[in-house]
Amino acid sequence: MSANEDERIVTPSLRNEDTTVEHALRPKTLDDFIGQDRVRNQIDVLLSAARKRQSPADHILLSGPPGLGKTTLALILASEMQTPIRVTSGPAITHAGDLAAVLSSLVEGEILFLDEIHRLPRPAEELLYLAMEDFRVDVIVGKGPGATAIPLQLPRFTLVGATTRAGLLPSPLRDRFGFTAHLDFYDQKEIENVLVRSAALLGLQIDKESVSEIAGRSRGTPRIANRLLRRVRDLAQVEGGDHLTLAHAKRALEIYEVDDKGLDRLDRSVLSALIERFNGGPVGLSTLAIAVGEETETVESVAEPFLVRNGFMARTPRGRIATPMGWAHLGRKAPAEAPTSLFDTPASDA
Repeated sequence: MSANEDERIVTPSLRNEDTTVEHALRPKTLDDFIGQDRVRNQIDVLLSAARKRQSPADHILLSGPPGLGKTTLALILASEMQTPIRVTSGPAITHAGDLAAVLSSLVEGEILFLDEIHRLPRPAEELLYLAMEDFRVDVIVGKGPGATAIPLQLPRFTLVGATTRAGLLPSPLRDRFGFTAHLDFYDQKEIENVLVRSAALLGLQIDKESVSEIAGRSRGTPRIANRLLRRVRDLAQVEGGDHLTLAHAKRALEIYEVDDKGLDRLDRSVLSALIERFNGGPVGLSTLAIAVGEETETVESVAEPFLVRNGFMARTPRGRIATPMGWAHLGRKAPAEAPTSLFDTPASDA
């Protein structure tokens, strides 16, 4: 996570300050899990069948943007199957030996949750193929021509992989998962239900109007919704109130610079630069990044996905352009000479 993203209240990534509270707010069963109805029903069938067979469930791949519940679902799987869970991540596995050590220490039926599985090193991926399919790994003893591969049998386990970039997974790895689920962003009503549940767990009284206001600025992500809820709670407590009202919500979100559509300072800076300095584009990514004083990677991976997904900006072969919705959000009317097609005006760079 970049330093800039870590500072943003609307980042969907988990931060250190969130860990304890997020763990307390996480649902423990599928029945308590709000949203993702299609995925939840599919997993329920898969687990019910595994329990009837009295065998570990098939390997499961969970994909989707951060903050939507992939880790929570992995923990629920272990709870529903009444089995232990081992948690690690792709970046923590630096070579195949690290993964072999984890796999060889698993017990029968245990769940191995591998977050950011797309960041596994290639040798570890190849080791995982055999472990997932045949439940064994080959341990290499010695070096050079005298090296010997000793097969090590593994207990039957369930691998639960999570990724925000499923397209980066090689096909041989993707194909070895028995079930693949993609988590979608939540709608307004689902986020409101998440907030009501979280407020109850935190012992907060909250108005329906306040719930709706926070939900509308949560970018369809439960983790962001819970974080905004805690910031509204902070303001209410500072002002000596124990009841979260619409006024508390509006003031708190204004303090943290989250507008009524969920855009924060960085999002608005990018959109403003695109419209005010480049007449709506098209403009190249690096030029746009220089205009807002940010790294190219920050603009591309932190601000741009939300702006594009919500129709404020579009990516084209000739550069980035502001959409009519983007102009309207800043209270501006697109001029007649502004580009309406991605072929109207060349960009300075890609």
